[in-house]
Amino acid sequence: MDMTVETLQKTEPYDRADDIARISGIMGRMRLLIGRRYIGRLAISRAGAGLELSHLDLLSLVRRLARKQEVTVGALAEQMRLDHSRVSRIVADLVKRGVLRREASQEDARRTLVALTDEGIAWLDRMNDVKHEVIGQILSDWSHEELELFSDLYDRFVQKFEQYAQDNDADSEEAKIIADLR
Repeated sequence: MDMTVETLQKTEPYDRADDIARISGIMGRMRLLIGRRYIGRLAISRAGAGLELSHLDLLSLVRRLARKQEVTVGALAEQMRLDHSRVSRIVADLVKRGVLRREASQEDARRTLVALTDEGIAWLDRMNDVKHEVIGQILSDWSHEELELFSDLYDRFVQKFEQYAQDNDADSEEAKIIADLR
């Protein structure tokens, strides 16, 4: 049977409790892998850039935020939920390493912005290459149809999760921030 999102949506109702419990358990296992930062640590070791996980987080955030807004240390601190002085020290270190630069805002010259350098972009690209390689190896025995279906369903799941968080989270501002990072 060829399973697609459409055919899955047309199936008869059933008791979903076992499937939901199974998904919850799988999410717990995935949370542990993500919490251990397996792919990030692997990418850092393979790329040999001598940076830390907090550097990777900050550089990735600069890239994502720059698509939608000017990036300041304050915006980074808010998104990372870290103290402004801690983020300022990380930024200073990354500026010294040549992967970030400071520049004046075009909207308000009194504001200092943070931007990726060409080296910073290249470093993030190397990190993404490792991430894609690992995911590719994990999924190497999946067919095109399975990959396409999983991609569609996983995206749908995450979008619904983001929407649920935005609609129901006591800290709806944080849920909005998460959804905006897409």
